[in-house]
Amino acid sequence: MSNFFFTSEAVAPGHPDKVADQISDAILDAFLQKDPNARVAVETLVTTNHVTLAGEVRSTFTPNYDRIVRQTIKEIGYTKAIQSDFNCDDVVINNHIHEQASEIAQGVDAGDRKSEGAGDQGIMFGFAIAETNPQLMPAPLYYAHELLRKLQQHRLKDNRLRPDAKSQLTFEYEDGKPKRVHTLLVSHQHAQDLLKDELTDIVLKTAKPLLGNMLDEQTRILVNPTGSFVYGGPAQDTGLTGRKIIVDTYGGMAHHGGGAFSGKDPTKVDRSAAYIARYLAKNIVAANLAYVCEIQLCYAIGVPEPLAIYVNTFGTADEGMDEKLSHILPKIVDLTPRGIRTTLGLGAPIYRATAAGCHFGRAPDHDGVGTYSWEKTDLVQKIQDSL
Repeated sequence: MSNFFFTSEAVAPGHPDKVADQISDAILDAFLQKDPNARVAVETLVTTNHVTLAGEVRSTFTPNYDRIVRQTIKEIGYTKAIQSDFNCDDVVINNHIHEQASEIAQGVDAGDRKSEGAGDQGIMFGFAIAETNPQLMPAPLYYAHELLRKLQQHRLKDNRLRPDAKSQLTFEYEDGKPKRVHTLLVSHQHAQDLLKDELTDIVLKTAKPLLGNMLDEQTRILVNPTGSFVYGGPAQDTGLTGRKIIVDTYGGMAHHGGGAFSGKDPTKVDRSAAYIARYLAKNIVAANLAYVCEIQLCYAIGVPEPLAIYVNTFGTADEGMDEKLSHILPKIVDLTPRGIRTTLGLGAPIYRATAAGCHFGRAPDHDGVGTYSWEKTDLVQKIQDSL
């Protein structure tokens, strides 16, 4: 099918699930700042005036959980000035984080092996497509995230916009390529004195420079279709770590192994193998070997090497290329947990920023760090030379 409609959604940093993700990753960063070898698996639940932490850790360091939670909530924008029923000062924090089980530790730690074992079993996917350049991401998801990112920038100058928001873009495809935006949907929390027409004007003034002529007179525009969105965030809707896995990855255009990212250290292949798979897929597309590429990796807990690798370019590469790539990629990049961590520099405290938007197709939002390592295209020549 070459003519079709495809839709992806994105959520803002103030969305309840993203609040939970950012708290989990802020805790992970605090561990890695002091102990790059920390084992961390932290889940967060946020609801009216409460934050609950749970999970297991093993480290030489214990962070100030209370301070991290409150600072993260404050930076997202939930202060007393915004609302009373979920804010950084008054929220009640319940901490149920405990020590990692010894049986998991003995399987993951390297011991007398060359590398530690994978932190769990599972399947992970990486994906790239030449719909956006240089991002090489699906257009509906990329622009849905960019729209919210630009609205977030506007919110920092206009406090009538509040932290919670969602976007959704439906693209019309012609001959398999994105042609135009069929429907633009934004639901954005706002102050009571911001009228719907004013909010619609803000959204359109943000969207038009971003989408250009893909936004036309026939595009359907929906802004806060219920009429108003004054009460939002965790005060109104419970949030959980790992509940936005499609928003975090490829907007539904690629397969997903089901594993979430946030709160997990890089021995957890749910996260690190998904990053390395994206890295490989993006370099294959950047090398002009295919228009689209999806890579599947699979692991067993305690076993360092992936059990298998599968490359699919969906008929957009030369005949036999998928099989060739599946053989050469493990020779180009060490796909053990330690190899992935070393190749991508995943022992650094870089994760809080990833949890505030898509993990792929963008540079981090905090100062002093360049493009995420898994977004670089520095393998292009090596892949081409290996074929």
